[in-house]
Amino acid sequence: MTRDQRAVGIGAVSGVASMGLLVWLLSTALHPPAIADTAGDRIAFALRWAAVATLPLVFMIAAIGNARALSDAIDPTLGKESPRMVVDGRALDNTLQQFVLFLVGMLALAVTLPFYRLSIVAAVSITFVLMRLAFWAGYRIKPVYRAFGFASTFYMNLGMLLAALWLWARPGV
Repeated sequence: MTRDQRAVGIGAVSGVASMGLLVWLLSTALHPPAIADTAGDRIAFALRWAAVATLPLVFMIAAIGNARALSDAIDPTLGKESPRMVVDGRALDNTLQQFVLFLVGMLALAVTLPFYRLSIVAAVSITFVLMRLAFWAGYRIKPVYRAFGFASTFYMNLGMLLAALWLWARPGV
């Protein structure tokens, strides 16, 4: 195993562990929302938190736009991006992909979780933002360091999707 492969493995495992701990801590610290227990109110609650989860996308788009406006890469068809702009573009692309999975998983959880567990929606949204920013920062430092943020958000998204499917498919509920 190479040094980079070890760094990715350690980053991925520590990212998933940190994500799990952060979701647990936040979901126990936050109170369930003061809303009616209807599907519409649950979705509206989740969409407010989805707006928070778009922050990494906004920051990345702004960073790329500003870097382009202030450099020779102002014309994106000329291929004059700096290495940092290339990294930022790749981080943005992956963050958009992860956000699509996140949004579906979070909305599915919002309508399938027991009402008293709805604070998980806020917890995963905050965690998504923090871990996507960690992904971006790690990617900028050294591309293999993106593993912490990548694994934490990917496995959180996978966990939300699987949990929502399990909650939906449970017999007798």
